[in-house]
Amino acid sequence: MLQLNKIHHISVICSDYQKSKTFYTRILGLTIIQEIYREERQSYKLDLALDVEYVIELFSFPNPPKRPSFPEADGMRHLAFEVNDIQLTLDFLVHKNISSEQIRVDEHTKKRFFFIADPDELPIEFYEK
Repeated sequence: MLQLNKIHHISVICSDYQKSKTFYTRILGLTIIQEIYREERQSYKLDLALDVEYVIELFSFPNPPKRPSFPEADGMRHLAFEVNDIQLTLDFLVHKNISSEQIRVDEHTKKRFFFIADPDELPIEFYEK
């Protein structure tokens, strides 16, 4: 049987690099591990960490095509972060002028959660620990 240790990272392609960089670092609080500009591709690659663990590669490319989010399409559905206090997380994001759905309760786990969208409308979930 195949042995997987953990998810190494998630890769996100953004349409506006500076806007997404600000969102992921200043709003979500991820830290920058490394930022590279690849001249030959006219592309940035930003490696981001959560609690010193590498989690997201943020890429920019000239004129990437839009990915449909609604109605839901094939492919990765959303990115989810575990949080200790769901209401405090929601309040923080609302204070930062981030639109959000209302807090819901997972009918199976009874944990609370809600969704926001990143600058490219990628759904991001916050799930109660």
